Amino acid sequence: MSVQIIEKSGKPEYAVIPYAEYQELLEMAQDARDTQDADAAKAELLAGEDECIPAAIARRLVLGEEHPLKVWREYRGFTQELLGIEAGIGKSYVSQIEAGAKTGSTKVLSALAKALEVEIDDLLDR
Repeated sequence: MSVQIIEKSGKPEYAVIPYAEYQELLEMAQDARDTQDADAAKAELLAGEDECIPAAIARRLVLGEEHPLKVWREYRGFTQELLGIEAGIGKSYVSQIEAGAKTGSTKVLSALAKALEVEIDDLLDR
């Protein structure tokens, strides 16, 4: 690596390097961050703090063609009626949220999230 040191008051102040070397350093730093992120994700999985979901479920959530509540409900194996019982609400309320007719209060979304073992944010229709 070729470096030009620029001094100020007799002390090193700046290091100037060729742009190509700068780009390499940026790429190495990004690779290091990616590795740290992957290690953290793996640790969360091993600690039971996160879960892997099938690609088909992730795709449904990302595409946004269905309400996330419906996707998670079906993935967890709940009927609307059973999820309503678990969350302390009626089947029709679950149906209305999934259809977009109602948004659901924070209290209701919290109960649904708890029953589905997800975060409230995971249930928000975007």
